[in-house]
Amino acid sequence: MYLGLDVGTSGLRALLADEAGAVVGVADAGYGVSHPATGWSEQTPGDWIAACSEAVAALREAHPTEVAAIKGIGLSGQMHGATLLDKAGEVLRPCILWNDTRSAVEAAKLDQTPDVRELSGNIVFPGFTAPKLAWVKANEPDVFDNVAKVLLPKDYLRYWLSGEFISDMSDSAGTSWLDAGARDWSDQLLDVSGMRRDQMPDLVEGAAPGGELRRELCREWGIEGPVVIAGGGGDNAVAACGAGCFREGEGFVSLGTSGVLLAAKESYAPDPASAVHTFCHAVPETWYQMGVILAATDCLNWLSRTLGQTPATLAGDLPDSISGPSSITFLPYLSGERTPHNDSRIRATFSGIDIGDGPAQMTQATMEGVAFALRDCLEALKGTGTNLNRLLAVGGGTQSPFWVETLATVLNVPLDIPDKGEFGAALGAARLAMTACGADAATVMTAPPVSHTIDPRSELVPAYNEAYARYSALYPSMKALMT
Repeated sequence: MYLGLDVGTSGLRALLADEAGAVVGVADAGYGVSHPATGWSEQTPGDWIAACSEAVAALREAHPTEVAAIKGIGLSGQMHGATLLDKAGEVLRPCILWNDTRSAVEAAKLDQTPDVRELSGNIVFPGFTAPKLAWVKANEPDVFDNVAKVLLPKDYLRYWLSGEFISDMSDSAGTSWLDAGARDWSDQLLDVSGMRRDQMPDLVEGAAPGGELRRELCREWGIEGPVVIAGGGGDNAVAACGAGCFREGEGFVSLGTSGVLLAAKESYAPDPASAVHTFCHAVPETWYQMGVILAATDCLNWLSRTLGQTPATLAGDLPDSISGPSSITFLPYLSGERTPHNDSRIRATFSGIDIGDGPAQMTQATMEGVAFALRDCLEALKGTGTNLNRLLAVGGGTQSPFWVETLATVLNVPLDIPDKGEFGAALGAARLAMTACGADAATVMTAPPVSHTIDPRSELVPAYNEAYARYSALYPSMKALMT
């Protein structure tokens, strides 16, 4: 048996799979996010441990024999989080999360430093780890002086599971300290942000062994052991493993809390100026590129809170099929934006609201705005030479037929909807556990069965292209107003 652990932003998912990859059981445990100041987003690392204990306990209760037979554990985690430990391994402050924008000034300074983009393969975004440490150095010098190790969220959980300081290349590529082409820490990148190699964890490939479960936990969980812990990876890379996406030309689009358009790459070809992320994959000698928008279903959640109606009610008031774009234009920049703007200051906008418009029209415009933002990501990927003829569509937003058909038409790409079941980061983590125990990645990491395909509405593509042009023209106008 194999256990996949996914450390998300709002909770941890534990998935138990057998040696054939079939899902035996799933358990979830939630935790909160703190926002102590505007643009801040923090989490208590101990909450990840408590959630893991809770989820594993639930699996033990439901599947005691299967849990006892666990041979490998895989890890997936929200990327970029700065978990700071002192020499005793104690947490120095709450973890600064991926969607925290307080370090925008530090990020811009690092990004302008010679060779940083070239070595890391990416723009230095405020959400990345390196500028967070630069912020801590400037604003919390006592904390910075006591930093002995910097761990990403899933690797802090690994530290509790194994007692070892280990990370993988895919997660570490989002720190701005990794040479993504060489798949190793860069002493130059560390030095320009005031860090040292000894403050970093050791590196392994995501599909390779990366520690063993502590004997105390083996006894507590009723496992004879030994249990191998895989290197694992950042959530999007591991989700790609769950979706069987690691060959050139394969990709997926995710309508989750944030939005992602990801393409697997068999070679390293970064283009930082495009604001496309180029990261190591969790599979050796493989990379991936992705465009990221900071709010996808979060936009619908915000509208839900604002209008006092549930997201399901808002989505349910729209038809199953589209008939053309809205006259309202929505910029979905509730927390700023990554691809293609790298703009932490821009904010969301509705333009063109009529006195007769109501919740349904605002919901349609919100869904279209998210789709247009993902079109920005697709255009940026095309600029790097990436061509995607079809995409797997995943995430909670795909429950809305209207939203999926809107997205397919805006992207002008067929979207495959997988059958119901597990195919995300928790399954990908379990698959990495299998490979760390000797399984062949190509055999294990298969694509999920497709339920149906949503094709673009070809007769409406020109109208949505015009609406996308209006959307694209609105950003520079709003940026000028906010400057």
